[in-house]
Amino acid sequence: MKLIFEKSREGRCGVSLPELDVPLRKGLLDSELVRDELDLPEVSEVDVIRHYTKLSCRNFGVDSGFYPLGSCTMKYNPKVNEDVSRYSGFIDCHPLQPYNQGCLKLMYHLEKMLCEICGMDAFTLQPAAGAHGELTGLMIIKAYFSDKGEIRSKIITPDSSHGTNPASISMCGFETVQINSDDKGQVDIGELKEVLDSNVAAVMLTIPNTLGIFEEDILEITRLVHDNGSLVYMDGANMNALLGYVKPGDMGVDVMHLNLHKTFSTPHGGGGPGAGPVGVKRDLSKFLPNPSIVLNDDIYEFSNSSKSIGKVRAFYGSFGVMVKAFSYIRALGSEGLRKVSENAVLNANYLKERLKGDYNLPYDSLCKHEFVLSDEGLPNGVATLDIAKRLLDYGIHPMTVYFPLIVKGAMMIEPNETESKETLDNFVDVMKKIRVEIDNNPSLVLEAPSNTVVKRLDAVKAARELNLTYKRE
Repeated sequence: MKLIFEKSREGRCGVSLPELDVPLRKGLLDSELVRDELDLPEVSEVDVIRHYTKLSCRNFGVDSGFYPLGSCTMKYNPKVNEDVSRYSGFIDCHPLQPYNQGCLKLMYHLEKMLCEICGMDAFTLQPAAGAHGELTGLMIIKAYFSDKGEIRSKIITPDSSHGTNPASISMCGFETVQINSDDKGQVDIGELKEVLDSNVAAVMLTIPNTLGIFEEDILEITRLVHDNGSLVYMDGANMNALLGYVKPGDMGVDVMHLNLHKTFSTPHGGGGPGAGPVGVKRDLSKFLPNPSIVLNDDIYEFSNSSKSIGKVRAFYGSFGVMVKAFSYIRALGSEGLRKVSENAVLNANYLKERLKGDYNLPYDSLCKHEFVLSDEGLPNGVATLDIAKRLLDYGIHPMTVYFPLIVKGAMMIEPNETESKETLDNFVDVMKKIRVEIDNNPSLVLEAPSNTVVKRLDAVKAARELNLTYKRE
């Protein structure tokens, strides 16, 4: 078989198969390798199409139903941003093309917009996800103290932070110092004062935290940290609750990351793609990953800093995600972004107020983007997992369960800003129905799900006895 490479009008190489003869192709399909080694079934095209179409209908996504997954915001994203990201001028570009002005211009101005939104002085778009952004930010903090000739080994983080925070701290070679929340679900200031010492490089806060609560004493916290010569890192994954109302830089935050694939219009899930840009204050900008994007004499180009932590991602990050974020921000403008947060906070508090009489609410205060219920006090042996499984029977994806760990039997619910009141009311009705079932007919909940393709699985067995291979009987 002979492959012929042709050059297209655009200068790209394509592959054609004009000399592939039919007998050879038939011989390949009929070979013992295909029939015996690959063990492919002999089915018609229409049967294959129907098989995969039926499988696709079993998938649950935000386009098919309510997805109140706390801290991850599986929200509906405008499809127009998907269309923009597929413009030929974007998707036909290769990262090795020298200084593509259109792409560089978009990234440069996206960085500037993120600086304005967050009150930071510089951003990098390189990190591939939120946790990657955390690691990048911590590397910048380490480089900052190293440049000053200081060795600081500790990072303080509350028990209400995102679960990836301690992992990122350890990966960067720091020691994690965890402090407890107070009775309001916020940082215990007294405990913070006790652990602040000359070895603390930074305090790593998730704002709002995983309880959906904003740190009322944030200005006092950042003052204490800065007086100690330490830095403040903000996990900005929950920035969808603050847009247009709070700029982290104005609160004393020195380093932060965002999840473009959460707050700024990219479908979140399935492992990617993601983007976790990192923003810093001016004194830390020289440590940002190389290269940075600069504008010189109306030309956009890359620039390197001698004190940079180095490159943290192949090429310059997930460009398609950047295009969607840029389109989203430009389309909404400052007032539109402010409305995003208003609706996210309104929806969360609406659900919280309507459900707190049926389920335990350990922290009954004004929440931001999400809130956490508990299975504490439920009768008949029903637990959080049972409620999550029962929701499947009603066509609703379960909320995040058993996180944060500081709440027993946690049910973390985040409706986000894109859901209608009708959807929220339906969710409330379903949760109230489940509560009645728990009281009067608990077997319906304990044995759920009952009308899904796959019934309840043994999750512990699946985790301990992995079977990742397929063997045809």
